Amino acid sequence: GRQRMSTDAQAPAPAPLKKVNRLQLDVSSYRGSKTTLCAGCGHNAISERIIDAFFEMGVDPHRVIKLSGIGCSSKSPAYFLNPAHGFNSVHGRMPSVATGAMLANRGLLAIGVSGDGDTGAIGIGQFAHAMRRNLPLIYLVEDNGCYGLTKGQFSPTADFGTKAKNGVVNDLPPIDLCAMAIELGATFVARSFSGDKKQLLSILKAAIEHKGTSLIDVISPCVTFNDHEGSTKSYAYVKAHDDPLGEVSFVPFFEDISVEYEPGSTTRVRMHDGSHLFLRKLEETYNPTDKLAAARLLHETLARGEFATGVIYIEPDKDDFLQLLNLVDEPLGQLPESRVRPPRAVLDQLMDQLR
Repeated sequence: GRQRMSTDAQAPAPAPLKKVNRLQLDVSSYRGSKTTLCAGCGHNAISERIIDAFFEMGVDPHRVIKLSGIGCSSKSPAYFLNPAHGFNSVHGRMPSVATGAMLANRGLLAIGVSGDGDTGAIGIGQFAHAMRRNLPLIYLVEDNGCYGLTKGQFSPTADFGTKAKNGVVNDLPPIDLCAMAIELGATFVARSFSGDKKQLLSILKAAIEHKGTSLIDVISPCVTFNDHEGSTKSYAYVKAHDDPLGEVSFVPFFEDISVEYEPGSTTRVRMHDGSHLFLRKLEETYNPTDKLAAARLLHETLARGEFATGVIYIEPDKDDFLQLLNLVDEPLGQLPESRVRPPRAVLDQLMDQLR
């Protein structure tokens, strides 16, 4: 006889549950647009860590404001937290816009992304005053020592003796943004490397919780202007060996540089141009609340040709800028005219007092 077929249809496997945070949002709520930066750029790795940090900390993206100036780094806010507010300001002026935004709406969480040129050159004055005011702001510098948008000239953070792609040697000493921030009054100062995922994520989480200015200097390799001349993947090599059917704009592909090393140790990182960077991770016994120790640490590591990474200085109990101004609890941008504009009688009284 016929073989009886089973009427039990095989049930499809259930779809895997998406991981959600304390706001019941999955990580897609924290992503941004597709990056237009060079493949392998350290800035992209930083964007990924920002996404992870805000997701894992359960920050509502709609209460975040992303700010930036001009440069490769200043394009980065487009690549994370799409639902957040955003303002791309002019070159070096991100701190002013951040100050205005936080005064208008103190309920926002502000993250400003800048570059070593945007901050260390044209924006150095604004940087200085942002640090001394202790504005509640995560101020993240994507630091590659060059101007990536304008053919790779040295920026103010370029190391002394560094050779540019065109053969020019940098004969000026670098500006240490971390040392400046500590001296000027920032209450959270840290340095990391874009390829150190674990450390950078931890620093970003701490900065989200900090009440005041958090300056994070992240060393971030540039693949286009730090690639070595002898490579067959270098920009110059491909341009020289390309069949000139028309103008070709080529960006070489490099894998991301990733590192992982223990506290108290130094690791050597090979950059895209073949040079080496020495990163020293702070020991777990290091006391980041000692301002003099922090300044000494930066001077000593610089003298050894190393970059100290980790939370270098923190002053958790200092009043931030909004507290210093003794502002009302409500956001200034939402106050009615009756609260922000004194009536005519008040002006008349003042004028009488001055007669």
